[in-house]
Amino acid sequence: MGRAYQNRKESMAKTAAAKTKVYSKYGREIYMTAKAGGTDPSGNLGLRSLIDRAKKDQVPSHVIEKAIAKAEGGTGEDFQPALYEGLAPGGAMVLISALTDNPNRTFGEIRGIFSKCKAKLGTQGSVSHSFEHCALFVFPGEDEEGVLEALMMADVDVGELECEDGMITVQVPPTEFFKTKTALAEMDENIDFEMQEITYIPHAEHEIAADDVEAFERFVGLMNDLEDVQEIYHNGSYDS
Repeated sequence: MGRAYQNRKESMAKTAAAKTKVYSKYGREIYMTAKAGGTDPSGNLGLRSLIDRAKKDQVPSHVIEKAIAKAEGGTGEDFQPALYEGLAPGGAMVLISALTDNPNRTFGEIRGIFSKCKAKLGTQGSVSHSFEHCALFVFPGEDEEGVLEALMMADVDVGELECEDGMITVQVPPTEFFKTKTALAEMDENIDFEMQEITYIPHAEHEIAADDVEAFERFVGLMNDLEDVQEIYHNGSYDS
């Protein structure tokens, strides 16, 4: 699980173009979450958690406020979540998570990249069974038993819990996200989450051959460049 945390997604890039992509990603998620559950973070736990993550990833306040205002005004696009599955170059299994206001356009763009990179776009369920859909929390700490006790007292269905190199990692079902976060915050009001999100973790890694690494990275880069793509999950492993 520690390695899955380290490789969970592409690092938040430092270039202006990549920062814009990060801002757009959070803008869409915040807008959709606020539209669905209300614009007041105190009454919308999903929105509050998302804002916390956005601030941690240095998303400017005006981006957050604009997305909430758009939801409050009832204007803006009607985005739908979509998940695409397939095999990337080198044989790694990949899940592409998107928010789209035009499913046909998004599918066409993603299919085009699979084709261009000589990868294989799969059908629904073709590779997702090889990933664990879960809520993942990572934070500094050493008291593994204390964390487990706090979660058990809150009746959290703990999937996995480990302590490694001064970091505690907790994995629970997606439906237990807010219960888990609340229990951890009550245990330590100063807790500083390195990660707190619902994600996909591969059951097993796939070693990508050295000759395929460049093609794999090109594939991931092209997918990341698509405006509708939110996250890319894969089981590929290689020396960078």
